[in-house]
Amino acid sequence: MSDSWKITLPCTRAEAEAIDPEGAAFAAMAAPPVLMTRELTEDDVEDWVLEAYFQDKPGKREIAILRSLVPSAGDAAVKPEHIAEQDWVTLSQAGLEPVGTSRFYVHTSANRGEVPDGARAFHIEAGLAFGTGHHETTTGCLMTLEQMRASGAVVRNLIDVGTGTGLLAFAAMHLWPRARATASDIDPISIDVTRENAGVNGVALGEGPNRLALAVAPGMAHRLIEQRAPYDLVLANIIAAPLIELAPVIGAATAPGGTVILAGLLDRQADAVARAYRQAGFRLAGRVQLGDWPTLRMVRRAIR
Repeated sequence: MSDSWKITLPCTRAEAEAIDPEGAAFAAMAAPPVLMTRELTEDDVEDWVLEAYFQDKPGKREIAILRSLVPSAGDAAVKPEHIAEQDWVTLSQAGLEPVGTSRFYVHTSANRGEVPDGARAFHIEAGLAFGTGHHETTTGCLMTLEQMRASGAVVRNLIDVGTGTGLLAFAAMHLWPRARATASDIDPISIDVTRENAGVNGVALGEGPNRLALAVAPGMAHRLIEQRAPYDLVLANIIAAPLIELAPVIGAATAPGGTVILAGLLDRQADAVARAYRQAGFRLAGRVQLGDWPTLRMVRRAIR
C-alpha cells in the first residue's frame, strides 16, 4: 500500500453526526477521504474528533472542506500527518469494536474478537463504501430484522436499496434463506464492494432463491428491480431526504402487507419520513431507537 495522509480535527458529537460522507462537499474530489468520528471522553458531547484519511497529501482546499464540517474546531492547527507505507483503510478502522446483536456479529479484519455461540459472523471492512454495521443506523436495521424473524414474519422477496457494503442484504438472507434477494446502490463502487464482501462471507450471487442479485441504480430505477417487484421486504438505510423522495416509488414496489425498514435519519426527521410513507399507504409498525438514530418499520396496508 502506498503512503497515505491523515488530518485530525476536534469536533462535537452534533457535528460528527451531521457529516454526510456522500455529500456535495466531497463530490468533486477524485479520491474522497475515509472519515471516522469518535468520542474522546465518554458521554461528553463536546469532546469528539474527526479523522480523515487521504490517499494523497491534502491541500488547502481539502483542509478547508473539512474545517467547514466542524465549525467548533475554530482555528485549531491542522497539519497533514504522513503515514508511510501502511494500509490507510486498516488504520481508519483500527478503533472499531465488533458489533454484536442477538443473531449477528459484525467485525473487520483489524478487530475480529471472539464470535459468540450461535451468531452469524460477517466480515465487513470499512473504506470505500458505507454500512459496516458500526453505526447505530445499521445496527438498528439488524435488530429490526431480528424482531421480524422472531415474530414469525415470512419473507420471500427482498431488496436492500442503497446497500453500501451489502451487510443488510446478507443478514436478511441469513434469516430467510429461501428468499430471492436484490441489492442496489447508485454508487458502482458500493456494488463492487458488495460483490467482494459476498465472496468473503459465503453469500451466493445470482437471481434464484438464496442468491443475491446486484444492480447499480438510482433508487429503484432499474429494469431488474422493477421486474422482481413486488417485494415483501424493502431495506433502505440511506438519509432522510431521499427516503422521503422515494416513498411513492417504494410504496408501489412493496406488496400489500409487506415491510419497509427505514434508517439513516435523525430523531428530528422521523416524523417527516413516517408521514411520507403513511401517504404512500404504510402504517408505522415498530421503531428501534439507538441514541439519536431511529429505525422505522413500516407495513403497507392491504389494498381494499
